Amino acid sequence: MNMYAVPSPGIPGCPPGLEYLTTVDQLLIKQKVEVVEALVGFESNNKYEVRNSMGQNVFYAVEENDCLSRQCCGPLRPFNIHVLDNFGQEIISVTRPLKCMSCFFPCCLQELEVQAPPGNTVGYVIQQWHPLSPKFIVANEHNEPVLKIHGPFCGWSCLPDVDFEILTMDEVSKIGKISKQWTGLLREAFTDADNFGIQFPMDLDVRMKAVMIGACFLIDFMFFETTN
Repeated sequence: MNMYAVPSPGIPGCPPGLEYLTTVDQLLIKQKVEVVEALVGFESNNKYEVRNSMGQNVFYAVEENDCLSRQCCGPLRPFNIHVLDNFGQEIISVTRPLKCMSCFFPCCLQELEVQAPPGNTVGYVIQQWHPLSPKFIVANEHNEPVLKIHGPFCGWSCLPDVDFEILTMDEVSKIGKISKQWTGLLREAFTDADNFGIQFPMDLDVRMKAVMIGACFLIDFMFFETTN
């Protein structure tokens, strides 16, 4: 696998480590298949490769969790996901607290915090209650709403790809999407390893691009991290 070296730091207003995100308008997030998990169903920490449109690795993400949370809470488990660059430096930290989850009750809605670099909050993803469709608010570091994410009926679609649209706050303009991509019958049936594509405007605030990566992880856990 070719490893892509990120540009030198020093872009004004850009958190250290996020410089590469200023140059892209799409990313592919590929979850790695864990052999033990596929064979015996023993839930392991999720690992992801983040690639550019040419298929080159630009970041690597790994979940930090304990065995008890993974086995007992399953996809509801809290997590910390560390996003590393190709030099092993942590550039993004994604944190999800433990909360209940139901399409029918507006209590304990899901949320996560994104820091870039760790210790510097750049935004939040906050679930909005809706009985039928997944809806999220994307907020900045001051918890001020910036964008919305709307998904299909209960996160499900009859199409091979499942799209979660990124919208402006007035819901007039669609500016991008997070797509869960079909990975093939055997992989879909016997593992919970998923592929996602993220599309956003090239000139989107780099902090919001980092938050979109966090939103992708939350969507994966909420709707596609199932025990097969």
